[in-house]
Amino acid sequence: MKEINVGLLGFGTIGAGVIRVFQNNAEVMERRLGARLKLKSVADLDITTDRGVTVEEGVLTTDAMQVLTDPDIDVVIELIGGYEPARTFVLKAIEHGKHVVTANKALLAKHGEEILSAAAAKGVDVMFEASVGGGIPVLSAIKENLCANNFRCVFGILNGTCNYILTRMTNEGADFSSVLKDAQAKGYAEADPTFDVEGVDTAHKLAILVSMCFGTRIDFDDITIEGISNITPLDIQFAKEFGYKIKLLAIGKRENGTVEARVHPTMIPVNYPLADVEGVFNAVRLVGDFVGPVMLYGQGAGMDATASAVMGDVMAIARDQLAGHQARTPAMGYIPDCIADLPIKPMRDIVSQYYLRFTVLDKPGVVAKISGILGNYGIGIASMIQPDRKKSEAVPLVIMTHEATEALISDALADIDKLDTVREPSHFIRIENDME
Repeated sequence: MKEINVGLLGFGTIGAGVIRVFQNNAEVMERRLGARLKLKSVADLDITTDRGVTVEEGVLTTDAMQVLTDPDIDVVIELIGGYEPARTFVLKAIEHGKHVVTANKALLAKHGEEILSAAAAKGVDVMFEASVGGGIPVLSAIKENLCANNFRCVFGILNGTCNYILTRMTNEGADFSSVLKDAQAKGYAEADPTFDVEGVDTAHKLAILVSMCFGTRIDFDDITIEGISNITPLDIQFAKEFGYKIKLLAIGKRENGTVEARVHPTMIPVNYPLADVEGVFNAVRLVGDFVGPVMLYGQGAGMDATASAVMGDVMAIARDQLAGHQARTPAMGYIPDCIADLPIKPMRDIVSQYYLRFTVLDKPGVVAKISGILGNYGIGIASMIQPDRKKSEAVPLVIMTHEATEALISDALADIDKLDTVREPSHFIRIENDME
């Protein structure tokens, strides 16, 4: 029986999960492929720490180049993470004619075009299902099952840490900092959670989704990114009163030759399916012109779910090799020459409804002044929660607006913050009522 040799870079949590798949599911993979997948080499700087899996003698090495240059290895799995040395290693694997499977969303968001161009020139595949949504097969759905559709929009809850924190804040009324500490203690958040809670991890994934859905190149630095660290229990309480939940949402839209690409806390109606995605789970909602709305939901991270996606890519490459195909499906779902350069719409031009929260002195005329400024900018008020009389203490005033551009909202809030009755900088959250 034909053997396909695989090399693995990175023997961390996900690497250990990949090895478990090789060991536990070798028979089912062989039956599905009609060939044997063999893990020939595993490279990591630390090959002595117990990862809970046993590796055959001679498989482990501290020399990544041994994996990258071995002429017998057909597929290299990159699970190092980050930009370097992952970029250098992936390009070296391609240079030596090896197919690549990676879960590295940061690498693809920043250096994807360079890597995919090198792979195309060499005639090898680069696959990365695990980079977005962990075990959720969203990228293969876009490239394969739904590839006859023009996608209008894509929405995603793509970071389990943020979703876990917001779920706890919503269900328990807890504050951000206390839930974050608990998430770190339970292993749901990193010691340095910045990439997660400030939205960077989600933006890496959105960059890939936008490129694949809309067939466009995207500069990661053009994505607007806001995290959840400023969300308070008060915001969550008011969201509930208006019939919304707050989620860190990745939003991609295409309209009139431009693309929206943004990550930020967003209020979505409680009766929307995405609002029910809780804890560490992820979900992606796609809207195609023929298929309509489709939502994919599942474990967005973790050893086993991510390893499942990685090995799915390895098997897809193996099938192509066995059938004598090379790069049967374009990596980004579009023929490279047909990928466009659609401009990203500036945030000031985005149109949305808004939740506005002010901290004001409870005096007569305050509401009228704020309403007047909003009216001067053409911003309509959909609903309002006014403070009770509390003897001039500072109290929250909450307004839900009709649709307006971000430019008008920003300019109006700048004027409102100058009022002597406004005690803290105003706070706003965008609202997403249309996911079709």
